[in-house]
Amino acid sequence: MEKTFIIGEIGINHNGDIDIAKQLIDWAVLAGADAVKFQKRTVEKVYSKEELDRYRESPWGTTNREQKMGLEFGKEEYDEIDRYCKEKGIEWFASAWDIDSQDFIASYDLKYNKIASAMLNNKELLDKVAKEGKYTFVSTGMSTMEEIDEAVEVFKKYDCPFELVHCNSTYPMKNEDANLEMLNTLKDRYGCKVGYSGHETGRIVSFAAAVMGASSIERHITLDRSMYGSDQAASLEVADFHKLCKDIKVLPEIFGDGVKKLTDAENEVKKKLRG
Repeated sequence: MEKTFIIGEIGINHNGDIDIAKQLIDWAVLAGADAVKFQKRTVEKVYSKEELDRYRESPWGTTNREQKMGLEFGKEEYDEIDRYCKEKGIEWFASAWDIDSQDFIASYDLKYNKIASAMLNNKELLDKVAKEGKYTFVSTGMSTMEEIDEAVEVFKKYDCPFELVHCNSTYPMKNEDANLEMLNTLKDRYGCKVGYSGHETGRIVSFAAAVMGASSIERHITLDRSMYGSDQAASLEVADFHKLCKDIKVLPEIFGDGVKKLTDAENEVKKKLRG
């Protein structure tokens, strides 16, 4: 069984606070995650003026604009994230929600790109990401098979290595909506690696996906699920994330190689019971 690539999705759970982001990075490192992921938006381009002007109470004010700007990191914060992740020895990357944000993320020397489920039908963004040629995680939440077909064709066109990521884009997701058989459906249809991005509240679905052979597991992580934020309730607190990582990492040892053989310990039992 191949090693599962584990991603701690910090996203916007940092609530605009670089110290919280660094704490989450620390916890991801301690858990043994392979990477942490963020989200990057050019707020004025992703959302309409009407949407941004809508009333919304938040720690930053009373409009959507103030809330979204309060959650957004800029160059100073990402420079620190880049420096800090290098210091801690963990990879980081981000899902961009617009062209300017992808240009911004591309200014860092990162190994991976990510297409968020909400962006799967953004042909311009897909073209731009695929042209970079970096290994790309492509989330498939909210998408039809036809939309996934079109996205896959873009990455094949530019010969860009990619991995599809099965997910259900409800926050939090009910366990019965996980439909993990889609891991096999996507793998059979596209002949590529398929990971799982979970938005459920517990660990069992993500662990089951790893048992089924998901090539990557991505989970939102948080210091406290009761914190302000739309993604917090669908996140794992860091202690649970640590437990999930620990359980996933033991799977290759548990699965073994499928060759029937007696261990030394079992041979000793055999001598006693069979004579």
